[in-house]
Amino acid sequence: MRPDSPDSPGNWHLTHDLDEFLGLAGEFLASRPALHTVPLTVVDSLLRRGPHVYGEEDPVFGVLGGTGPSDGVRGAFFRTPPHGICLTSLTEEEADGLATTLTAAGHRLPGVSADRDTAAAFARAWRRRTGSESRVAERQRLYRLGELTPPEPAPAGRARVAAAADRDLLVRWYEEFSAQVGGHPAQDGGAWADSRLSYGGITLWETPDGAPVAMAGATPEVAGQIRVAPVYTPAELRGRGYAGAATAEVSRAARASGAAEVLLFTDLSNPTSNGLYQRIGYRPVADFAVHEFT
Repeated sequence: MRPDSPDSPGNWHLTHDLDEFLGLAGEFLASRPALHTVPLTVVDSLLRRGPHVYGEEDPVFGVLGGTGPSDGVRGAFFRTPPHGICLTSLTEEEADGLATTLTAAGHRLPGVSADRDTAAAFARAWRRRTGSESRVAERQRLYRLGELTPPEPAPAGRARVAAAADRDLLVRWYEEFSAQVGGHPAQDGGAWADSRLSYGGITLWETPDGAPVAMAGATPEVAGQIRVAPVYTPAELRGRGYAGAATAEVSRAARASGAAEVLLFTDLSNPTSNGLYQRIGYRPVADFAVHEFT
């Protein structure tokens, strides 16, 4: 196989142009909306809110194949610095071809996020090309909603969509959630809250006296899928069913809106959340991993 063949695992096209990336990879991403939920929702956010939502540097995108009218796209990635690279599923050879392309172009990466096998393959390829060691920072499981079964009995209180008056609370809870999952916020808390408020993207569970005790969010619908995220209850209020009730309501609303697929990720190190989501009707789709490079 010639190195420049469209079928070569090294036939990666890099760009900073979001429109060009979508022109090449948009149909490919939409063809598997569940497995591609992260790139679909991140690209949607970049389109709606501008290229520097996640950091000051320009994002970079890549497409494997698809650079000519008869070429089929076989893989894609995005990176929003300072965060790591996010990949669609790749073979070992394709991951190695990407690592070769990126190092040749002078890119430095703090880590990779992808399905479990792809993330491991790219981490190995990156080590071969750069000498960087890696560690698995997080193991995640992607779930798809089947038959929704709200928790019974539901905790006292009710669900309501967050409003402008809740902005300070949303900022604080977003920052606390980011710290809880072991990282820095992916974006400015105020900008995140404003974006979610603009389309009713956060639901609060509140007690009968009107005190908010948990939140569950949902991304905008793109390619027929909505992802539930984030779900958060302050530590002192956990174990009372608030998160499950809020998640069930957000899931119901997402399905009622007409979304073909309602998805969420869990941290596999947290058996409580994995058990909760399965009880209310979520079923496993695939495992993902985040590797950090040293």
